[in-house]
Amino acid sequence: MIEIENLTVRYKGDEAAIEGLSLKVAQGEFVLLTGPSGCGKSTLARCLNGLIPHSSDAAMSGRVTVDGLSTTESAVAELATRVGLVFQNPATQLFGRTVDEEVAFGPTNLGLPPEEVAERCRFALAATGIEDMRERVVKTLSGGEQQRLAVAAVLAMRPKVLVLDEPPSNLDLKGTRAVLETVARLRDEYGLTIVLIEHRLREASGFADRMLVMDQGRIVLDGAPTDVLRNKEFLCGLGIRYPGQRFRVARPPPTAGRIAPHRGGWRPLVELCGVEAGFGSRTVLKDLDFTVYAGEFVALVGDNGAGKTTLARVLAGLLEPRGGRVLWDESVQQLPLGRRVGLLFQDPLHQLFCDTVEDEIAFGPRNFGMFSHQQAETILEVTGLKGTRARNSYALSVGQQQRVALGSIVSLQPALLILDEPTMGQDWGSLSRVMDFLVELNGQGQSILLITHDYKLVCRYAERILALEGGRLSELAPMIEPSVETITQEKECNEILGA
Repeated sequence: MIEIENLTVRYKGDEAAIEGLSLKVAQGEFVLLTGPSGCGKSTLARCLNGLIPHSSDAAMSGRVTVDGLSTTESAVAELATRVGLVFQNPATQLFGRTVDEEVAFGPTNLGLPPEEVAERCRFALAATGIEDMRERVVKTLSGGEQQRLAVAAVLAMRPKVLVLDEPPSNLDLKGTRAVLETVARLRDEYGLTIVLIEHRLREASGFADRMLVMDQGRIVLDGAPTDVLRNKEFLCGLGIRYPGQRFRVARPPPTAGRIAPHRGGWRPLVELCGVEAGFGSRTVLKDLDFTVYAGEFVALVGDNGAGKTTLARVLAGLLEPRGGRVLWDESVQQLPLGRRVGLLFQDPLHQLFCDTVEDEIAFGPRNFGMFSHQQAETILEVTGLKGTRARNSYALSVGQQQRVALGSIVSLQPALLILDEPTMGQDWGSLSRVMDFLVELNGQGQSILLITHDYKLVCRYAERILALEGGRLSELAPMIEPSVETITQEKECNEILGA
């Protein structure tokens, strides 16, 4: 079904993203592809549907054949009927006005009868669990809802090969399981060949027949998931999160007299009082009370569409609440808005615009007259971006782009740092280095709000865990005591978060 011979891909003036790679995937195989951020996984995915070389500045050599079609000799439009690709960033492939229009677009343009288009739409919407969203306007969807829509739109095309580039990255646990189960069912019922690119191996490894590990543009491990996962030290050395691995809690012991904010020990940094917010005629948050305390590290969890990003946008001043009040500590109220809140968007491309990585990190501080060469070097180091400092951010992987965006925000030293799904495209090694650095900043007084579906990340780093459901907040657990030496991800995190 898929045959790759001696594939090499280079982007302008850079080292090879893929070098001398050869691979065969049989029809109906379910292949799990993993590896550290920037190792070439997404580049390989784009080679499978012809985006490389037809719609890219990358130079490609070697041969890629999918279902008998050469990707260099066949048009992208023709390959799209054989290979469906779901990108890491769903916004890059969504352009319909409503959910229904988006899912119907592909089958309609294949010239299929209206009855078959309708049937394919029903199947794709049901398979991804978004039937109730079919009349929603796409731009009002959350990041996780957009991701499910992107999967549905590709499924409606009924491709023979389905390539998914980290589809669960913005999905809640229920959505992740639904997508993986759907993909596995498509393989079983329709004989689809599946290539799933994913960092979180626990959720995905149970569905795959075969597991590939990439590093520096090459495949370094290939075999049954159980066999590949026996290489625990090797995987951990690559920064890949090993399923069920134990880890030391990153947070240092609390300073004397420091107590949990919800016990009244800290002053409020910002309070939302009876806030109502939404988009158009849709109300997302209603009568919401929410407090972030000065110097705390709080996590916010909840299903896709619960309103987590809406809450973040209200805090950042990007969305005016329809009712209620946003009250900032007096010292923070005096700061310019760009220094009051630093918000990492789910889509890093929404906040990257400079010519180089180095310029992105320096842009904000220079505008505020607070640029520090030493601080910029530290940020480049901890984000693993020193080697890419002169590259254009748009030439980087999604995981690297996410770290560039985070670095540009941290460099402004905002009073409140909000991370909205920071795990997209990140291997565990890169993510841990960045998060450990943020813990250091938090120890120096930086307030952090972490919004994520990654409950392992929550349990490792957050002091307080809040859940948003139906526009209401509830506290899921008391402060996770830093004195606990280790946390078992699968047991304790599941118990705390009900996952």
